[in-house]
Amino acid sequence: MDKREALRERRHRRVRKKIFGTAERPRLNVYRSLANIYAQVIDDTDGKTLVSASTIDPEVRQRVKSGGNIESAKVVGEVVAKRALDKGVKQVVFDRGGYKYHGRVQSLADAAREAGLEF
Repeated sequence: MDKREALRERRHRRVRKKIFGTAERPRLNVYRSLANIYAQVIDDTDGKTLVSASTIDPEVRQRVKSGGNIESAKVVGEVVAKRALDKGVKQVVFDRGGYKYHGRVQSLADAAREAGLEF
């Protein structure tokens, strides 16, 4: 693990001290790599992922050209929100994963809000 990733891990642990997903209000976690972006809705009491979406999903892959840009993050945000609403999850806690709330992370969050998730 390089230094930047180690620093991100430390920031993520610091954020996770305060953020905890329950069954009523699970955690929307974001992970981004250079090529893709991933989002999961997690119930931390059971330790289970309720829904997930990423740029490697076939549904998302059809709608995007590249997995590592803002437009693809918007699509992932819409898809994860739609899947969460189908499961009956309306409110979530946003976990930015140690990343700045900027760029791809922000566009994913904004798209999830527009699609109906509350956070």
